Parts: sequence; C-alpha cells; structure tokens
Amino acid sequence: MAKRDYYEILGISKDADEKEIKASFRKLAKQYHPDLNPDNKEAEAKFKEVNEAYEVLSDPDKKAKYDQFGHAAFDQNSGFGGGAGFNDFGDIFGDIFGDFFGGGFSGARTQRTGPKAGSDLKIKLDIDFEEAAFGTKKEIKINRIEKCHVCDGSGAKTGTSKKTCPTCNGSGNIRTVQRTPFGQFASTKTCTTCGGTGEVVEEPCTTCSGTGKEKKSRKLSINIPAGVDTGSVIPLRGEGNHGERGGPPGDLYVYLNVRPHEIFERDGNDVWCEIPISFTRAALGGSIQVPTIEGKVKYEVPEGTQTGTVFRLKNKGIKNLRGAGKGDQYVRVKIEVPKKLTDKQKSLLHEFASEMGETIDKEDKKGFFGKMKDAFKD
Repeated sequence: MAKRDYYEILGISKDADEKEIKASFRKLAKQYHPDLNPDNKEAEAKFKEVNEAYEVLSDPDKKAKYDQFGHAAFDQNSGFGGGAGFNDFGDIFGDIFGDFFGGGFSGARTQRTGPKAGSDLKIKLDIDFEEAAFGTKKEIKINRIEKCHVCDGSGAKTGTSKKTCPTCNGSGNIRTVQRTPFGQFASTKTCTTCGGTGEVVEEPCTTCSGTGKEKKSRKLSINIPAGVDTGSVIPLRGEGNHGERGGPPGDLYVYLNVRPHEIFERDGNDVWCEIPISFTRAALGGSIQVPTIEGKVKYEVPEGTQTGTVFRLKNKGIKNLRGAGKGDQYVRVKIEVPKKLTDKQKSLLHEFASEMGETIDKEDKKGFFGKMKDAFKD
C-alpha cells in the first residue's frame, strides 16, 4: 500500500511553518495516543503515522529532501539512502541518531522504568493576626495519594502477584527498526503495555482496581512560627503524594493567609493603630492606656498634642521571623470632638474661646468660603 502524503497526514499545507507543524502534531498525537485508545489498532497505526510524518517535517533538512524527492528520499532501495546498516554506524553516530529517533540503539543497555517521586501538594491556611504574631500550632486536613493498604502498592489481588509483561518480555522497552537515508537504525521506546515497569497485573486488586494507589484523608499537626505573614509558606517534607515503584513522597506546602485585625495593621514587623483621645487630654497632656499586641501599656501624652501625631512604642511590634529582635508599634492620635454638650460645658467653652481671643457667633452662617468672598470683594 502506498504511503500517505506527510502533509495530508498532519492536515497542513506545504507552506506551513514550524509552529503550525508542531501544533498539528500535538493535537493528533493526543487524539490517537495509545494510552487514550487502549486496544485500538487503528488509532495505534495512525499514531505511528503521525509520529513518522512529524519526524520528517519538523526537521528542516529532512523536510527539504521530502519536498524534493517524496518518500523515496528515505527509502534505502531508491538510490537516495545510504547502504550501510546499523552495525556500521552504531559507535560513530549513536548519540546523534539517539536524539533523532527517541531512543538508544540495539546495542545499548535498556532498563525498566525506575522509582518515581510523588507529586507535591499545596493548601491554604487562614490564621488570626495574633497567631501570626506569636506563633501557634494548627491541625490541618489533607487528601493525598498513598499506596493501597490492601495490596501494599503492588496492584495485584491478594494471593496473586504481577507477571512479566508479554509485550516487552520484562525489559520495559520495545525495540523498533527504522529505515533512514543513512541506513537501518534501531531505537527503543517505553513499552506502552506495562508503562516501562516490565510487569503487568493479571488479577487486579479490588480495592485500588490495580493501580496500587488510593486516596486517603489525613490530619497533620503543623507548628507555625512567630512572625509569619500573608504569603508565608511552610514546607512539610515528605507529606505530599506517595511515590511510585519505591520512589520518595512529595512535599506539602502550606500557604498562610492572615486575617485582618479589628484594631492593628501590620507593616513588615511594625504594628500600627489609631487611638482617640479627648480635646482636653490633647491640650493638657496626661497618661493614657494604649493597646498593644501584648496588652495595654501606659503612655504619657505631652500637652498640646495635635490630631495625626504619631508616637512610637519600641519593641512592641512583631518578632523577626528570620532573626533576632522585634518591630515597633506606632500609635496615631485622633482627637475626638464631643457631639453633645451640656449647657455648662458650652458655657465653659465660650469662656475658653473668649480667653483665647476667639469670638463664637452662632448667627454667622456664611462659613469659610463666604468669609473668603467678603475678604476679597474689594
């Protein structure tokens, strides 16, 4: 049967660029991949056909030869290919053609697929402001992949065991031979029947359906150090998904999110808060109680303190996560104006205003902009 045109196989035109060739190949390779089409001989044939077309059209030199001579460019009997066999080129061109054809030569040593590390897991954990500042201990719940507790990860039913793969005879690899312009070359690929393990399960475990894995819910205790903040990540080594074929487990990464506080705000290791004080306290000064993350402390407000004044409480901030020392606390003052006054309080304020040389006129309703207009009317 005559070979189909490579451009027709990939569904592209002859002037398709490298990006179009690759995109078409990926789409078709996924569509006909043996793992997605088990026991489908037609899909397997198309998968090989797509791979062969891409192998030629993705290589500029091979593509140029194909455009000029067609399939004859890669037929050693057509006069274009070399007459040398694999044994003549194995030592000289081994590395080069190993890259071209995706595997080693027939003389190369092949191995079964070895241990595979488990994948990592990530979770988000919300904590309170105080827990971030002082550290805490939390219990978290995760779902992870572990080896089946019934078959101990083998995938085989209790009382049975895995058998040697009949496709690759236990090697984990399949040897294929290809004809090229340089002669005949052999390459090895991972066996699609056993996935490179060299073994197959004839009677699968009823608990894990032969996968050797099961999902488990676990509770873990985690120590959160003082000084963490939103965005801090705590790694738990070996607490991720379990590995395959004796591979090590992955890790678990806990991403922290600190809930906002009702009073305090954080800036690095420093803490900020705003406290209201009365007009008289601001004017006369005196002692006030200031809230900190460690409790209330006494602070002497100087007389004449203005709204927006910031004072500092040294070492009353958050512990440095990666070193010694602590941040500071900054307190911003906000002067409160009473909304309701008794007649006596009003009288005293009028007397105070008079002492300050200030006239309080209830009838003056022009306001600031009205007064400005009067001032510049001439």
